Amino acid sequence: MTTAKDIMHTGAQWIYREETLDRAAQLMRELNVGALPVSDQNERLCGIITDRDIVVKCVAMGHDPASTRCAELCEGTPRWIDANADVSEVLHEMESHQVKRLPVIENKKLVGMISEVDVAQNLPDEQVAEFVEHVYAR
Repeated sequence: MTTAKDIMHTGAQWIYREETLDRAAQLMRELNVGALPVSDQNERLCGIITDRDIVVKCVAMGHDPASTRCAELCEGTPRWIDANADVSEVLHEMESHQVKRLPVIENKKLVGMISEVDVAQNLPDEQVAEFVEHVYAR
């Protein structure tokens, strides 16, 4: 059985919800990623912030990323997957909620992220095609 932990990208890091978007952008640059899970003070998932969120929902709206907090852009119920979940559960979660990135949690700790790149690199073409159809074609 292939699990979330088998296909995830390790080294993911939280950003605290009260950090500013400019700090989020700096951390994304340092880690060479396009998204960061956002946590509360207890390291519980509050959402995900993406580079696109920063540009479209902050900069393009005329807001200052140096004074806008990550929490201001977190919307909806955060999605995540347990590290031991079967890859079919991973795909179901991503497809049913049309998300392209999924934090991986083990023992209440962030241990990695799964992105569409991880799906494409680790799964058979048939599963990748189905994933693309469900996430991008809607």
